[in-house]
Amino acid sequence: MDPKYNRLKYACYTSNITMSVVGNLSPVLFLTFREFYGISYSLLGSLVLINFFTQLIVDLIFSFFSHKFNIPRVVKTMPYLAVVGLLIYAIWPFVFPHTVFLGLAIGTVIFSAAAGLGEVLISPVIAAIPSENPDHEMSKLHSIYAWGVVAVIIISTLFLLVFGAANWQWLALLFVLCPLSSAILFSTVEIPQMETPEKVSGVVPFLKNSGFWLSVGAIFLGGSSEVTMAQWCSGYLEQALGIPKVWGDLFGVALFSVMLGIGRSLYAKIGKKISKVLFWCAVGSTLCYLIAALSNIAVVGLMACALTGLTTSMLWPGNLIVAERRFPHGGVFLFAMMAAVGDLGASIGPQLVGIITDAAIENPALVSLADSLSLAPEQLGMKLGMLVGMLFPLAAIPLFAAMRKYRKE
Repeated sequence: MDPKYNRLKYACYTSNITMSVVGNLSPVLFLTFREFYGISYSLLGSLVLINFFTQLIVDLIFSFFSHKFNIPRVVKTMPYLAVVGLLIYAIWPFVFPHTVFLGLAIGTVIFSAAAGLGEVLISPVIAAIPSENPDHEMSKLHSIYAWGVVAVIIISTLFLLVFGAANWQWLALLFVLCPLSSAILFSTVEIPQMETPEKVSGVVPFLKNSGFWLSVGAIFLGGSSEVTMAQWCSGYLEQALGIPKVWGDLFGVALFSVMLGIGRSLYAKIGKKISKVLFWCAVGSTLCYLIAALSNIAVVGLMACALTGLTTSMLWPGNLIVAERRFPHGGVFLFAMMAAVGDLGASIGPQLVGIITDAAIENPALVSLADSLSLAPEQLGMKLGMLVGMLFPLAAIPLFAAMRKYRKE
């Protein structure tokens, strides 16, 4: 293979690691923000909503107007946006200590725009690179994201343990190195041209195809199933199951990401029959959410949260593989539209958990129920939130069953 393709792959991989940073830094710091700045659970959840809603807007723009952009130039600009967003996110509390949440929100909008661009453009870049097995290459790209999350969790946990939560801003500054490395790598390679509709009307045939909408619905549920657990695993293990944060992060969140990476790496090596894989992933995810929500045994709850990483591992990349097979000329539009709907699901799920937790704390009937069950209101609220999270993979089961009938392997 031409060496330029290797450099291009590395640039894409580091971009996915940057997406790991911007997608998981805030959840790791949720309880730090609550402790130091008194930010409510609903507002903490809204950081996730802002993140994915911003990505959603970027996705939708590229779904319908990708032909208006110089795609290679946008790809090379993307890492610089992430740098700016992380700098604002880290520095704002130093400069404006009385409006911390505003700074977090502004920084989140900017680096989430970079993540949205990465989500839309990195997958089609990989798809444009000549390969003997494009399905495996796509799974490998998404496994890099999962291993990036593992690194983010471990580095963040050790940093906060050694230097203290009060120094969290320096952690954010440390992660600026990720998009900087992407910027350097992209500056040395040529970005291949990718298919885009010549005009907005070029997307109409896709919108009239029932198989397209099956794929759209599937990635909505898959995105929510994965991201809800990923975003709230740390807080759930600490508040609902009483596991100390350092161990909850290392053996819950990090292990979730390890399982996510293992699932995607295995498919990249030996995977086949993706429709069957998606169906059983949805079944397994439903069971894992249910066990995590109902168990009062810390180790059982922790393992259920971690195993959700394995069961949700292919729900996002697997749906991209199915869609790309079904619509081989979808190009940037297809990946952008799938990313948009996946982000919509990833926005709604985590936000629901935060809303339900806050509602449980303030509801006298639920507070009384929690007391009768020997639970704190926050514990019951988070358990209820997990049960709601279970509804997404549960709803995906019949959808994936329909997809298996729609297209035989």
